Amino acid sequence: MAVRKRRLREVAEREQLFLTAARDLIRQDGLLNLQMARIAEKCDYAVGTLYQHFASKEDLLVALAADNVHHRVELFRRAGEWKAGTRDRIMGIAVADLMFVRLYPEHFRLTQLAFTEVVWGAASAERRQMALEASEPLGQICDGIIEEAMRCGDLRIKGLRPQEVGLGPWALTMGTHSIVHVEGVFKHGGMREAYQLMMRHLHCLLNGLDWHPLLDPGDDAAVDSKTRQICNEVFNDIAC
Repeated sequence: MAVRKRRLREVAEREQLFLTAARDLIRQDGLLNLQMARIAEKCDYAVGTLYQHFASKEDLLVALAADNVHHRVELFRRAGEWKAGTRDRIMGIAVADLMFVRLYPEHFRLTQLAFTEVVWGAASAERRQMALEASEPLGQICDGIIEEAMRCGDLRIKGLRPQEVGLGPWALTMGTHSIVHVEGVFKHGGMREAYQLMMRHLHCLLNGLDWHPLLDPGDDAAVDSKTRQICNEVFNDIAC
C-alpha cells in the first residue's frame, strides 16, 4: 500500500513538473508555439513519458486550464462571502473576473483556447471531466448567490433555474473579454471604457431580471461608484 501511494505521489509530482515547464515555455515562446517535445526535453524526460500523462497536446492544454482555476475560485469566493446584498455580490463576481484577467493574463488566454471547440473536442473525456470538476466551485458560488436572492425576495423570476439566471451575466462577461482582447475589434475606446460599458450592460440585465435594488445604468456616476465600492471593500489589496 505504501509503495502504491509513493508511486501515485511520484506520478502527480511529475505531472506538475510537466505543467510548470509548459507554462514557462508559453511565457517564453507563446501559446501557439508550445511543443510537446520541448516540454519533455525541458524536464529531462522522454517524450513518450509525457504522453503517458497527456494523450495529446489538447489534453495538456485542458489540464493547464484546470490546474490554475483555483486562482479564479478564490477571487469568486471573496465576492460570494462579501457582507453585502445579493445584487452587489453578483456584480462582485463580474469584478472578480476582471481581476482574474488582469492578474493572470496568460492563464486567461490559455483558458479561452482550451474551451474552444477545436481543443476541447480533441481532448480526452477524462481530462474534460477533470476540468469541469475543477471549475464547479465557480458555478456553485454564483448559484448560491442567486438562490439566496430568490429566497429573500431580491430576485423574483418565473420558470428559471439558478443556473439559467447565471448564464446571462456569464455570457456577457466572457463575451466582453473575448472582444476586448482581440486587437482592433473594439474600436470605441480602450479596455477601461469597454469594461465600464460591460458594467452598464450588466446592470441593465439585472434590472431586466427585476433584481433589487435596481440601479439606473444610464447614471454613469452611480455605476462607477458601485464598481469602486466593490474594489474598495472586496479587492482592496488589488489595484482596480
